[in-house]
Parts: sequence; structure tokens; C-alpha cells
Amino acid sequence: MPEKLKEYTEIINQYIAAIDLKRNPSELYMPVQYCLGEGGKRVRPLMALLACNMFDGEIDNILSPAVGMEIFHNFTLMHDDIMDEAPLRRGKPSVFKKWNSNTAILSGDVMFAMAIEQIGKTPVRYLKPVLDLFNKTVIEVCEGQQFDMNFEILDKVTEESYINMIRLKTAVLPAACLKAGAIVAGASEKEAQLIYDFGENVGIAFQIKDDWLDIFGDEETFGKKSGGDIIANKKTWLYIKAFEMANESQLRDLRNAFTNRIFNPDEKISMVKNVYLQLKLDRLALEKMEDFNKKAFGYLDKISVAEKKKKLLRELAQNLIERKI
Repeated sequence: MPEKLKEYTEIINQYIAAIDLKRNPSELYMPVQYCLGEGGKRVRPLMALLACNMFDGEIDNILSPAVGMEIFHNFTLMHDDIMDEAPLRRGKPSVFKKWNSNTAILSGDVMFAMAIEQIGKTPVRYLKPVLDLFNKTVIEVCEGQQFDMNFEILDKVTEESYINMIRLKTAVLPAACLKAGAIVAGASEKEAQLIYDFGENVGIAFQIKDDWLDIFGDEETFGKKSGGDIIANKKTWLYIKAFEMANESQLRDLRNAFTNRIFNPDEKISMVKNVYLQLKLDRLALEKMEDFNKKAFGYLDKISVAEKKKKLLRELAQNLIERKI
């Protein structure tokens, strides 16, 4: 990691560590401390700081809202784990599993209030546009989560619907972080929108890579057993394209697997993965990811600042796409 990225990450971590969470009742704040502790990569607030720096803004002006968006992100993870009944988060027990669902709900609510508190520390000159952007993003993330939940009971989901869902659930938050950085740096509306579009497309590419890693990532590097999305019957990009492209024999295997007629988890993963490989979806998913990646960098290229100022943001985005975990 370049020194500047390390420096900014450390600034973010120090700011978060300085937030007073040793408060009463401790049962409310301990899960917040646990959730915000070490483990997160701080990618979203890092994007905000890098965008601010790219447009020659003062980092101090973006730090609070950047952390606010990071707290909001962690709040969504805490509540998502309850909805998904996910026992692990970043290799550790999720909050609802370590404590209980009621605690995770209430501590999550506190985190949402804390996020707004940090957004409210944005310099007054930029507060309204940043707050408007944050509120819009919160609503869109909730819309994306609801679409994702709707997909669980739908027989068929289109690729277009899936891309829109991950745009809302995953991509608009990093995009908002970048745009917030541009806003407090005094960038024009046009350039703030260009960096938002860059972030949105990076976010979509990131999620497609996440879908790919769940099936085709190296288990030792990835840190967990592959095929979790298959076991959970999640309608990922790979799932949707498989049903779209499969022949009769392959469709039969997919239906047997995803209607839970295959009871052995390893057999289910093997059967679905075999169909994916037959359809070359391992390669096609990476090509689709690269399409969004190229689109993202096209927006970054249009921003009229010196190329050397874009370097760190370009490297960070590329690292997200090339990641193995």
C-alpha cells in the first residue's frame, strides 16, 4: 500500500478510536466498539479523503463526514447480518451472534445516530449538499436491500434488475463518499458527478468480483469455504446468467441444486460450480466486471485534474478489482 494510503487510513482509524464508546449502558456501546474495531479496510472513508485531496481540498473538512459514512456502512452490516442470519463478519462472530438480535438492532440504531452526528460536523458551507447526498444514499441502500430480499422469493431475476440492486445496495455508498470529498474540496457539480459515476461503476465491479470470489476464489486466501452463495441460494450474477444460458441438462442440475433436492452441501456446490464452468461463467463474470471497471476509469479520465493527482484513487480502485479476498 502506498505511504499516502497508509497515512490516510491511520488518520481515519485514529479519528474512530477517539470516539467515546466507553459509555453507559455498556451493553449498548460494547457492540458498537466491537463493530467499529480493527478489521474493516476503511475503503469508503479513504475514498472520501482521496477525492478531497485530488481536488486540492482540506482533509480536515472531509474527515468527519467520511467517518460518518463509514459508521453508517458498519450499521448496515450489523442489521444485514440479522436479516441474513449470518454467523460471521470479517472472520469473527457477527454482533447478533455474539450478543443477540435485540442488542444488534438497538446498537445499530445508535450507530445510525452516530453517523448523522458525524455528518453534522461537516463545515457549514458544505453541510446541506453533503447531508442531502447522505440522506439520498441511505434511502437508496435501503431500497437495494429490499430488492435483494425480494429476489429471494422471485422465480426469475433479470441481469438488469440484479445490476440495479447491487448499484443501490453496494455501489452508491462509495460513490457518495467520493462525491462528498469532491463537494468539500469545492469541485464543480460536473466534476463531483463524474467522480460519483466513477465510484458507482467501481462498486458494481467490486460486487461482481465478490460473486466470483465466493465460487472461484482460493479458499485459503479468501479465508472461508467457497460456495456460500450457492448454499444460501443467492441470486448472484453467476446464478442469473447460468439460468439464462443453460441447456436442458444443465437447467435440470441447477433446479435440483437450488430447490434443495441435493441435501449434501459439498455435492450441491460441486454440481452448480460444474455448470458454471461448462458455461464459462468464471471467465464471463470477470469480463463483465472489467466492463464496469473500464466504464469507471472512463469517468475518472474525464475529470480535469492532473493525472498524477488521480494516481492514488486509480490504484485503490484497481486493487479492489484485483483483490483475492
